[in-house]
Amino acid sequence: MATIVMERIGRVFISLQQIRQVPRMLTEAAPSMPGTVRDTEVPSFFRERYVCTGYRPLDQNWRYYFLSLFQRHNETINIWTHLLAFLVFLVKFHQLAKTVDFLSDPHSWPLLILIMSSLTYSAFSAVAHLLGGKSELYHYCFFFLDYVGVAQYQYGSAVVHFYYAVDQSLHRYVHGIFMPTAAILSCLSCLGCCYGKYRNHSLPCWVRKVCQVVPSALAYIFDSSPVAKRLLTWSSNDPAITYHFGQVVFFLSCAFFFTVPLLERYRPGQCDFLGQSHQLFHVLLSCCTLCQIHASYLDYVHRRKLYSQLHKSGKAAVFVGLYVVTLVGCALIATFMLRKVKRVLDLKFKSK
Repeated sequence: MATIVMERIGRVFISLQQIRQVPRMLTEAAPSMPGTVRDTEVPSFFRERYVCTGYRPLDQNWRYYFLSLFQRHNETINIWTHLLAFLVFLVKFHQLAKTVDFLSDPHSWPLLILIMSSLTYSAFSAVAHLLGGKSELYHYCFFFLDYVGVAQYQYGSAVVHFYYAVDQSLHRYVHGIFMPTAAILSCLSCLGCCYGKYRNHSLPCWVRKVCQVVPSALAYIFDSSPVAKRLLTWSSNDPAITYHFGQVVFFLSCAFFFTVPLLERYRPGQCDFLGQSHQLFHVLLSCCTLCQIHASYLDYVHRRKLYSQLHKSGKAAVFVGLYVVTLVGCALIATFMLRKVKRVLDLKFKSK
């Protein structure tokens, strides 16, 4: 017995020794990381208003940008907020999969679309903030990808609101046009965001914000109309109503901080690492999504008699197909705008 105990203690001791060597092994394996630079040392295209330091140098190798995930710079929090949100959404998906039959129950497919679109937008956003600093071309490329993620998340929001949250009176008027209109608005939102980024050099900042915010705002107002109607007839017997209210409050808050760089405007240079409005936008958007997923799940459970009458068999499959069409359409828009970007950059290179 004593021999067995000593062997186990020895194994634990060896394991602790190996763990202590991990930091040194990582340091030896990783290349030396260039330090961050000031805003004056990067092209104006990469500068964020009121953010003065913490910029990563351009044109480094890919390994540097991947490893910068663990470096202190002005995009670190933006990356980790949506990376952690992705993991939280994944855990939520795992929890729901224990009680929801996503394969055999077509009525669960709108909820599945929302979860998949939430995972997609958070992943695309994290990638854009992680790798978008390599060069101007890659900045456009990865942020166009980010806008595709946002647009398909808008469609995911629309489909759960229309499928689960709508009532009979509203459904009677919009059932034939709601989802096609939501798909069109998602594509217009993607186009507006890509165009605003494309004209970054030639348009004032407020005009670019209008291009990005107005189409997304119109899509949100339309997509959330079933929820707004539910909130106007607030009932304490509605288990999902509090979460629907929460998602609206979180979304309006995050829309404000996306539009107005309030925090860094009054503390220029002091929010370079932590405290940027965009970081708060990420956190609030993630909270909005969590409330939305849980509200939709509660509607899926408690309003089944209503939505199964409103949406006949096969309608969920149509909405899944429309989701794929919307995703492809947004990808084509991003590809088209990226080609325009390449032409501009080629002309700029030739003029030097």
